[in-house]
Amino acid sequence: MNPQPHLPNLSLRILCVDDEANVLAAYQRNLRKQFSLDTVPSGAAALRLIQSQGPYAVIVADMRMPEMDGVQLLTAVKRLAPETIRIMLTGDADQSTAMEAVNQGHIFRFLTKPCAPETLVAALCAGQEQYRLVTAEKELLEKTLNGSVQLLTEVLSLADPVGFGRGQILRDHILTFAKHFNVPHTWDLEIGAMLAQLGCVTLPPAVLTKWRNGATLTGAEKDLVARVPEVGSRLLGNIPRLEQVARMVRYQQKNFDGSGLPQDEVAGQDIPIGARLLKVLADLSLLEGANKPKEAALQVMQRRLGYYDPDVLQAVSASLDIYLPATEILAIAVKDLQLGYLIMSDVKSLDDILIVKAGATVSHLLLERLHNFANFAGVREPITVRVPKDVGGTVVVGSEGS
Repeated sequence: MNPQPHLPNLSLRILCVDDEANVLAAYQRNLRKQFSLDTVPSGAAALRLIQSQGPYAVIVADMRMPEMDGVQLLTAVKRLAPETIRIMLTGDADQSTAMEAVNQGHIFRFLTKPCAPETLVAALCAGQEQYRLVTAEKELLEKTLNGSVQLLTEVLSLADPVGFGRGQILRDHILTFAKHFNVPHTWDLEIGAMLAQLGCVTLPPAVLTKWRNGATLTGAEKDLVARVPEVGSRLLGNIPRLEQVARMVRYQQKNFDGSGLPQDEVAGQDIPIGARLLKVLADLSLLEGANKPKEAALQVMQRRLGYYDPDVLQAVSASLDIYLPATEILAIAVKDLQLGYLIMSDVKSLDDILIVKAGATVSHLLLERLHNFANFAGVREPITVRVPKDVGGTVVVGSEGS
């Protein structure tokens, strides 16, 4: 059975590039009724249009153009808009030209002049279909990835409220750091912070409690705790596109001088930057949790020679000193909780079951959990929360600038 031919799609836009005005006019004359079409006379103009009015599903470029030829243009398009399908059209069909176009421009089709209209239409339709497949696969992968991360964070919030709360605090610190230094892409850093404690779900509750309370561990218990970053890293490593996050989690306890865990040769700048940042922020959070003011905690960390990347430590100090979100502290009932509130103290049921650990941010799942406990087991109220100014609140009992 012969496959059905691809049909033109007006919603997927085409960009044609040629330095000859009569060729561009021919494109408009032969293609405008079947495709959503733009034409430009140069590679530079094409790149500007892609940046300002993209995305384009397909770009057709002439090989021989002044200043920027077709190979140079399509190579640039590959970097600027990698999903755009690239087609080369040229009157010079020698083998070296074709090889250069394929190897550098990563083209989808190589057509020669003169090109019959039906041949060009078929190539454009095939290009549109390829673009649709590529973008659909990318969208599916992104949704699957985001869903997997969401599932892990929700599971962690229920299985280990303490670890989840710490992860949210670390994520907020990373966002503050990124804002101060204009870091454009923080997705992997945020995920690494949120899931840094993921390996803790494999620890027996008694061991986890002893470790977090600073109690003396047995040799076997120390071995279990030492494997927490490795376990978390291995779990994350099974998810496509989380390889960097997995390495960040694996090396979160590694000292800058190479000591610490894991015991390998990785040290200094070879430690992932996310792991170096996470170590500074995690230790700072622990010291502040022990009632040390931020300035005093940073001074303690500065005396720990070899522990931290000194540039990262200095950068964290600068960012936290400058960007501190203004907040209010509220004492409220469960019914008054809103999304985005930060739980400031442990929330327990009337029979002393820990429901939410201090440091957790109220999410949809957390809100539902608290409402369920309030309806069936009762919750000790009021609950102390920190509320960003733009969220709003009810009974104000104080305010703070940290």
